[in-house]
Amino acid sequence: MHNNWYKRYKSQELPAAGLAAHTSSAWLKALTIGGLCVLSPLLGQAQATRAVSGRVVDANSSGLPGVTVVVPGSTVGTSTGPDGSFRLDVPAAATTLSFSFVGFTTQQVSITDKTSVQVTLREDTQVLGDVVVVGYGTARKQDVTGAVTVIGEKDFNRGTFTSPDQLLQGRVSGVQVSNNSGQPGGPATIRVRGNSAVTGSGQPLYVVDGVPLDGRTARPGLVASADVGAGADSNPLNFLNPDDIETFTVLKDASATAIYGSRAAYGVVLITTKKGNSGAPVLNVGVSGGFSTLLRRPDFLNASQYREAIRYYGAPAANDKGGDVDALDEILRTGYLQNYNVAMSGGGETGRYRLSLGYLDQDGIVRRTGFKKYSANLSTNLQFLESKKLGLDINLTTSQFREQLANITTDAGFRGSLIGQALQWNPTQPLRNPDGSLYIVAGDVVNPLAAQELFNDRSRVNTILASFAPSYKFTDWLNYRMLLSVNYNSGERRTSLNQRLINYPGIENQGFAAISNNELTTQQMAHTLNFNKAVTTDLNLNAVLGYEYTKFINLGSSLSGFGNPATGGFGNFGLDYTDYIQTSATGSRSISSFNDPTSALQSFFGRAILNFKNRYVLTGTLRRDESSKFGDNEKVGYFPSFAVAWDLSQEAFFPAEQLTQLKLRAGYGLTGNQEFPAGAAQDRFEVRDNGAQIPLNSRNENLKWQADRQFNVGIDIGAVDNRFTFSADYFNKTTTDILFPTVPGQPAPQVQAIFWDNLDGKIVNKGVEMALGAVLVRQEKVEVGFNANATFIRNEVKDLVGPDIITGAINGQGLSGATSQLIRNGYPINAFFLPRYNGLNDQGLSNPIDIANPVYAGSPNPKTLLGLSANARYGKLSLIANMTGAFGQYVYNNTLNAVGNVGQIGAGKNIALSTFENPVKESIGNPAAATTRYLEKGNYLKLSNLTLAYGLGNLGSFMKGARVYITGQNLLVFTKYDGFDPEVNTVKRGANQVPSVGIDYLPYPSARTFTLGVNFNL
Repeated sequence: MHNNWYKRYKSQELPAAGLAAHTSSAWLKALTIGGLCVLSPLLGQAQATRAVSGRVVDANSSGLPGVTVVVPGSTVGTSTGPDGSFRLDVPAAATTLSFSFVGFTTQQVSITDKTSVQVTLREDTQVLGDVVVVGYGTARKQDVTGAVTVIGEKDFNRGTFTSPDQLLQGRVSGVQVSNNSGQPGGPATIRVRGNSAVTGSGQPLYVVDGVPLDGRTARPGLVASADVGAGADSNPLNFLNPDDIETFTVLKDASATAIYGSRAAYGVVLITTKKGNSGAPVLNVGVSGGFSTLLRRPDFLNASQYREAIRYYGAPAANDKGGDVDALDEILRTGYLQNYNVAMSGGGETGRYRLSLGYLDQDGIVRRTGFKKYSANLSTNLQFLESKKLGLDINLTTSQFREQLANITTDAGFRGSLIGQALQWNPTQPLRNPDGSLYIVAGDVVNPLAAQELFNDRSRVNTILASFAPSYKFTDWLNYRMLLSVNYNSGERRTSLNQRLINYPGIENQGFAAISNNELTTQQMAHTLNFNKAVTTDLNLNAVLGYEYTKFINLGSSLSGFGNPATGGFGNFGLDYTDYIQTSATGSRSISSFNDPTSALQSFFGRAILNFKNRYVLTGTLRRDESSKFGDNEKVGYFPSFAVAWDLSQEAFFPAEQLTQLKLRAGYGLTGNQEFPAGAAQDRFEVRDNGAQIPLNSRNENLKWQADRQFNVGIDIGAVDNRFTFSADYFNKTTTDILFPTVPGQPAPQVQAIFWDNLDGKIVNKGVEMALGAVLVRQEKVEVGFNANATFIRNEVKDLVGPDIITGAINGQGLSGATSQLIRNGYPINAFFLPRYNGLNDQGLSNPIDIANPVYAGSPNPKTLLGLSANARYGKLSLIANMTGAFGQYVYNNTLNAVGNVGQIGAGKNIALSTFENPVKESIGNPAAATTRYLEKGNYLKLSNLTLAYGLGNLGSFMKGARVYITGQNLLVFTKYDGFDPEVNTVKRGANQVPSVGIDYLPYPSARTFTLGVNFNL
């Protein structure tokens, strides 16, 4: 039974690698028609004379989706829908149906004289665990020795997401998912077992169906006035449709990630997309719509409070303009969304396919922002020859997403970005003149409504991810596979500032326009040989040998210019300035292009898993990477790992009547990091328009890998037939040879080249992560379950040679050059070091502050992460609730510091309510210094999503397995933090190109979203 099951799994479920396609809607239509034509021989396989319907459930009476239902000895079949229901036209002579599903025993049921059947599948106890993807192959779950977590579709967060990483938030112990921006399509930061990134993003490596992603986005950066600043990046996973994702496998410790070598220091996330099932064609349809509103807002004065504050502080009476305006409310809106997904799958014994199309249109809660995505996915799994030993997997994914962006940035000048302009707007000053025109006056106070309506920023990103993977099965235990893939991304961005924005120097009577283009290409070739065989009665060997070559290309160009004030600037022709940028003033145009040095990575790797008597497991991995990014003396790196496990549940002395599983694990490994610019080890120059060569990079022939060494011990426990499960891991990860860009000291040339080097020092992350799962009630009509995970982590910098590393830029008027964070020995990475705030004196001025000697004030890194999930079902009604939280971290409220301080009211601007309510009257002349005054505890617990669903079942003769649901996202947040959202990860760069953590500066606000949807099969 085991071998038959494993063969079936290998033929049906082994993930194919890659994906590809094109992007415009016309291309999507052509792809759909072409795909249907190519697959037409597979579509007409069922010739029925009578109909049989039914439902397939597990031991808990929960419907099983995707179960293969076939008439034995024929190609007539189908698969079950979301609630386990099916309908199949069978030959008149058919007497039996066969039901098969991965991890369950295949069952045959008589249909003689029957038109309906109810089938309960039982878990295959001989399988001894599910098969999981572990990188370049698969392994039985019982053979996994590392810290690996797999979550499937039923465990995902519910709701509407522009990218699939949000499906993971709070679902995996040791993994923190933080939203960097509330804008649809905005990036998220994922930390696996803590923060150790001094440079770069610190993000895990994403692998989609065997294809590693570049990790960058092709959307060009913002090219505009310095007063506007640089906005948040786009999410590099936006091209994927979350509805196409089947499972995530998170590799957390080095014994699991070392197979990916130089790119696995921050963990690995394996994404497996959905594949087709054998049987007659099935059409899955999902339709949903909803709306979003502001989650929460900081309290600033309303008009009546502002008038009171004018009198209280003795501000000029002329500051009262007589109106009553909520500027933040004026630039926000209720954002509507619509989401459509259609997938068709089917096939026979020698070929299976799945074709899906998706469309998402989501408004942002900030006016004139939004996200629109078109996506398509085609996967085929084909077998050739009479022996069916020759296989071919072809995968294509294509998408185009368009963003309309607001001037909401993390490093704008003292005039602030859109959110700051709205918060500090005088609530008694109308935003429009009596005739309805925008109220715009010269000066530093910017009308947020004008800034919003006179700013236009749009981007478009096209992505193709394609793979071609032939394979040959020499025997049942030896298989060769080649993978050829390409990931091509092109991005265009058009930005313009209207010449009526008189508050920005250089814009008045001129205007500004910019067009930028980027291209990112990753090409991959991989060869793997997989061996899986019982070499003796008691010893099974699962091994893989492989070779991989990957090439990375990144290039782009931009054109920008200002209008000519002598000829009326860009004028007003009813078009965007980028549509006639050629009319910009010749002397103010800027043309630039770049082509990063092409980098290549050549790798050899191998892994062996030895299982003796299904009790003792030993895993060894070795990868050799050779990268062109590093110095001539350090191009090659070796990344070994080993791990052991002891499954006590297979021992004769194990008390099986109490426990069903008890497994001990331990592992150690080395991984690397090469997340820094290509050509960093070379002499590089920028060529200016006058022919001058400006140095960018200095050569370092000894630049080498940043190394991460990690030790892990864990335990897995199952009780009461695995209705209760528990796992716990202790990890200790040490990062050395830290990659860091330095600038030569004085005296130095006017333009100084960056010198990348490896710092002497360590960053240590250690902690404990735990996960608990419980099925509290399991009956035919009622089911109640609960899951929880918690991570307790500590971070420390050790043995750092040289001066402290400064980061954590604080922005705003009067705050130029201020910083808040240091990387210093004996403290957490990015620790807050700030002058201590000592309160106010009798004159309302700050008591003496020792600016020159900042003190340690706290860590931005959470000490505890928490994820909670509960599910309940009664009949056809089900409820799922998920919560996530982080505790022990501090957040610097740069928003309050920059735009909520008391000095603003003296300049005719608004202030924060908490400033006005200060028990001690503060002088409006008190400077707004960066101190511990604005550092707050960032603890929070969120009800991240709640879904109520009802299974309608079959509706008529054509709609099967219908299910209707309503979902709320970001429903509640419990916190004492005063800002927009304590889930803060505004990525800003201070000195030395070091990203900051935990600084809240005028972000795009978080939204609360409600969605109503329906799923059904045809």
